[in-house]
Amino acid sequence: MPPRTRRRAATIVAVANQKGGVAKTTSVASLGAAFAELDKRVLLVDLDAQACLTFSLGVDPDAVETSIHEVLLGQADAADAVLECEDGVDLIPSTIDLAGAEAQLLSRPGREYVLAEALAPVLKDYDVVLLDCSPSLGVLTLNALTAATGLVIPMPCEMLSHRGVGQLLDTVADVKRILNKKLTVLGILPTMFDGRSNHAREVLADVGERYGLPVLEPPIPKTVRFAEAPAVGRSILATARSSKGAAAYRQVAEGLLPRL
Repeated sequence: MPPRTRRRAATIVAVANQKGGVAKTTSVASLGAAFAELDKRVLLVDLDAQACLTFSLGVDPDAVETSIHEVLLGQADAADAVLECEDGVDLIPSTIDLAGAEAQLLSRPGREYVLAEALAPVLKDYDVVLLDCSPSLGVLTLNALTAATGLVIPMPCEMLSHRGVGQLLDTVADVKRILNKKLTVLGILPTMFDGRSNHAREVLADVGERYGLPVLEPPIPKTVRFAEAPAVGRSILATARSSKGAAAYRQVAEGLLPRL
């Protein structure tokens, strides 16, 4: 009888930027769906108390019985919180209760490792785990950066977004030094890109050189299709399959996959 091949544990990728409104949630939902189209087993984790990812994937946060909040506080196993979604991905949802988790975790020894330890038992069931981080650099985002081996930073193509990226990279440097030496910045993901704007093109040309980081390609175009998708609980890859936005996320996913 041939020896059993052991499944490789999932690669965990955090999608983070402490600036709000940069398309973090859209990027997690869209990349997750794109990886699923590439026959990967995908788990998405909503780490934002606003539960936008949960809602975007067709799950009512008010009806969720077991969420990432209970998982982080040790009241439930991660496997018990997993929900199947229509885009071919699994989800550990969030609820407003998560807003109190930071305060409860602050007094816990080794609080930065709580998420990594909670997810460990389910990693064998997936190829990719994407973490949708809250727009802050608090305990939950530190947990995500400590659990992940890769980081994607969504950034709108506008000059004010540079400041947020610089602050995040300072935190990443601290996390790599103290908590997680394996963390690698996979790249900056330009979002809300308007190719007709000289300013957007200048920011896109500047960002990689400014931070010495890869810029994921192609940039994600600005389109109303992204706003329409959450209303039906699906990603743009399902609601507007042939749109430029869907095509861009598919290309980004294909480019990332060999690096995961």
